[in-house]
Amino acid sequence: MASNRLSERLVAGLVAFALAGACNAADIVTAAGTVTVEKTPEKIAVFDIAAIDTLDALGVKTDGIPSNLYLPELEHLKDGAAVVGDIFEPDLESLSELAPDLIIVGGRTSARAEAAAKVAPTIDMTMDGDGLLQEARERLTAYGVLFGKEAEANAAAKALDAAVEKARAAAAGQGKALIIMTNGPKVTAYGPGSRFGWVHSALDLPPAVPDVEAANHGEAISFEFIRAANPDWLLVLDRAAAIGSEDQGARTTLGNELVAETTAWKRGQVIYLPAGDLYIAAGGVQALHRVFTALSDAFAKAQ
Repeated sequence: MASNRLSERLVAGLVAFALAGACNAADIVTAAGTVTVEKTPEKIAVFDIAAIDTLDALGVKTDGIPSNLYLPELEHLKDGAAVVGDIFEPDLESLSELAPDLIIVGGRTSARAEAAAKVAPTIDMTMDGDGLLQEARERLTAYGVLFGKEAEANAAAKALDAAVEKARAAAAGQGKALIIMTNGPKVTAYGPGSRFGWVHSALDLPPAVPDVEAANHGEAISFEFIRAANPDWLLVLDRAAAIGSEDQGARTTLGNELVAETTAWKRGQVIYLPAGDLYIAAGGVQALHRVFTALSDAFAKAQ
């Protein structure tokens, strides 16, 4: 763990040194801490889908992208961009050919930050866990400062805050919820403090099971677990849909007699969340907006 933190500081230090040279320095928040950037990068390669999503909202051109963008809303970014790897592994040769001024990694690519930094200055913009919403706001601010898009970032932040508040108001008094993810026939649950715990905290949404194991891939559960939890609402993430797998979908997995006994199923209070936005691009400002809109629309129908 200590060596990982040291590596992060080394990468951050490289960025601060390599981008220095202008008069007006700006501090941006990264997963490795605050980095001083003194030169706006003109050519960038980005591997984190959440970062790509937010940069797209700000109108920042991404010159190098991963081979799969996962979200149909981002497909237009392929025009004129070079493929420089995937969300797990940068293609260092392609990166070298692109010669970016800055490389942005995060999430699944964060472990390759040091390798990417050998090609160009690299920052890790990973977001995760219960504090994701606040981290998303910090990243949005950072990108606004880094690319001279402060006005656009402020507007995006206000729109996101409005979407969160609307969803929170719609969820108020609607009962308890259980967040689950299906992966083909398998089901895992997420509670407060977990990878998707920020949904509970952002909406003040009471959990049906407060002590779900806070593992990155959730706590493996049975259909009996769901029946016993008896949530008022089921918030469902379909991993197969998120990654484009041909495994059976969430509706098929959950369509059984045990789940049918829950209050959520009986009342039609099952929310199938935007899978790619939640699983692949969580923290992207546009992706978050779509997630909160889906939540507010579903809760509003039950009022």
